[in-house]
Amino acid sequence: MFDFATPSGVGDIGEAAAPSAPDTEILDAYSHAVTSVADAVGPAVVRVEVRNKNGRPGGVGSGVVIAPDGLVLTNCHVVEGAKEVRLQDAEGRVTDARRLGEDADTDLALLRAGSARDLPSARLGDSKKLKRGQLVVAIGNPLGFESTVTAGVISALGRSLRSRNGRLIEDVIQTDAALNPGNSGGPLVSSRGEVIGINTAVIMGAQGICFAVASNTAQFVLSELIQHGRVRRAYIGVSGQTTAVPRRHARAADIGNSSGAMITALESDGPAARAGLMSLDTIVRADGESVTGVDDLIRVLNGERIGKPIRIDALRRGVLREFDVMPLERPAARVA
Repeated sequence: MFDFATPSGVGDIGEAAAPSAPDTEILDAYSHAVTSVADAVGPAVVRVEVRNKNGRPGGVGSGVVIAPDGLVLTNCHVVEGAKEVRLQDAEGRVTDARRLGEDADTDLALLRAGSARDLPSARLGDSKKLKRGQLVVAIGNPLGFESTVTAGVISALGRSLRSRNGRLIEDVIQTDAALNPGNSGGPLVSSRGEVIGINTAVIMGAQGICFAVASNTAQFVLSELIQHGRVRRAYIGVSGQTTAVPRRHARAADIGNSSGAMITALESDGPAARAGLMSLDTIVRADGESVTGVDDLIRVLNGERIGKPIRIDALRRGVLREFDVMPLERPAARVA
């Protein structure tokens, strides 16, 4: 008969072993981090309710107050087409809000609460300082349940996510914090209590894959909406599609592209047409930057390019040609 000594800290068989002191301290630290974030940022999270133009109730989402005078960030798709917008805070108080601006390209919208002042607010952090594995907390109203808090980690950084209008949202944060419909527009918060993302999308059918627009992107959109009421971007008056570049053409032109942005249509009096570009030309470089598809071309055409000439290199029947194009500010609802 063998006699085994009972290890220190372990009871009889069938009894649950109590966590050791270090484990308890770790759990306490984790709980403290999450509860501290919820206490600090929770009061700044609001429920966003909309009524459509026909007067019927629309969707419900979340938002976060980012200034005491009532500036609220949320998702564009939450308030899209809304005739009326109402905000409800964590204490149940309701106030009307008006839309200051929307940017469908990043799925962000800026609201201002009506008569409310000195509201609890949260501050935007620097999303460039984030690391994979970092603890994050999501706060919102999933499926209509008020002030819900979930926690997880940053799964990946620098993702690209296709917006509803087809444009890529760059520098997206991937997290495994549990999100559901209604979390849209709510904050993703670091353990320091800083908003480092605006929750925007859940991959339906996937387990624990959720996305948030990075706070630095939100900060840029916020400043543009406050200054101009819109986010200014450049355009050259073309529609296009990503297409392969034949290897023999790439060799002959001495370029490294295996693909480019082929022009499928031009505005007759647009900047590209005036510069001499034609349908079926394949753009491979813009202002010295490689263009491997439509997304690259859109990325180059930011607000800094408005009114400044750029050189576009395009293949026409296998021959590389140069064009000087003067981008204009992109009107609403137009693509590259």
